[in-house]
Amino acid sequence: MASSFVFGVRTILGLVMALGALAPQAAEAARAFFVFGDSLVDNGNNNYLATTARADSPPYGIDYPTRRPTGRFSNGLNIPDFISQHIGSEPTLPYLSPELTGSRLLVGANFASAGIGILNDTGIQFVNIIRMFRQFEYFQEYQNRVTALIGPQRTKQLVNGALILITVGGNDFVNNYYLVPYSARSRQFSLPDYVKYVISEYRKLLTGPYHYTVAIFILQQNSSTRQMKNGDQRLHDLGARRVLVTGTGPLGCVPAERAMRGRNGQCAADLQRAADLYNPQLVQLVKDLNSQYGSEIFVAVNTGKMQYNFISNPRAFGFTTSKVACCGQGPYNGLGLCTPASNLCPNRNVYAFWDPFHPSERANGFIVQEFMTGSTEYMYPMNLSTIMALDSRT
Repeated sequence: MASSFVFGVRTILGLVMALGALAPQAAEAARAFFVFGDSLVDNGNNNYLATTARADSPPYGIDYPTRRPTGRFSNGLNIPDFISQHIGSEPTLPYLSPELTGSRLLVGANFASAGIGILNDTGIQFVNIIRMFRQFEYFQEYQNRVTALIGPQRTKQLVNGALILITVGGNDFVNNYYLVPYSARSRQFSLPDYVKYVISEYRKLLTGPYHYTVAIFILQQNSSTRQMKNGDQRLHDLGARRVLVTGTGPLGCVPAERAMRGRNGQCAADLQRAADLYNPQLVQLVKDLNSQYGSEIFVAVNTGKMQYNFISNPRAFGFTTSKVACCGQGPYNGLGLCTPASNLCPNRNVYAFWDPFHPSERANGFIVQEFMTGSTEYMYPMNLSTIMALDSRT
């Protein structure tokens, strides 16, 4: 009897050890997913930073599975969450989360930070946010950590085979060019010239060389002041081979801009013009880069058209309104922040916008459905379902 018990214990221990050894391989079996960008895709990195650009208090997360705020600027799931579901992966953890260790690293990571833009002077009012160059530095740091876990060759395979989402650019208009009347950038550039400049800087982010000189920032991880030197970071050189590059949404049609800039509740014309200038140039940039590399690495995602479909005809998507935010205050619930003291709609499913700037969970689901099956009008040169089918054969 005793020997049988010992044999049973040893068998169980052996199975546990074997499963532990297989854990990295099991996690690695699903395609890794990496996310860069701003509040539309931030899964909670800003929770760990001393900044006002945070979504870590109620009613954010009211419809998330835990019913608690997570740092997502949503009542529930955001765009990366829906993409993770479609590719059969766990939701990406924020890179700054202490839970992102061991085999969980192999799922991927979310480096996005609310408030940031393509330009380093975008979002300066939020002070301590993870600007794009720093997100890329964290991506390099991530690869070093994974190399220690599974070795350099498997790390390279994981990164090269990963899906990458980058959502950035809207804040360069909302929180920079149009942040205040006669902003520094609006005095420096006409709007068409500013759009060209932002696109040229985006090109450097994606393919380099991206040289940055940044003044003094307070870095959260050591609470010390550090001078950032000239550097060179580019997403392609960091291993990216399948990159979804989203355009801006209909910037002038979010409840905040209707309330502050629109006439009689209409979309704000100046911000709509900015989006109309920017998005076609972003598509052309993607075409140019794919031609340069001789491969369809970058995919232009027309999120502007995806969102405008339910903004212009909300009832066709089951929404009662696309003008009024579910959570907020003032005209169209478009002023200030979404807080426990804000107006809160009882049924989030009938609102296209959750807060003054961000789509609701249900709207995010419609957007990602177009990621999966949209025509080249929405996804150029191919949608995500086609990408997954092609890559499964290699």
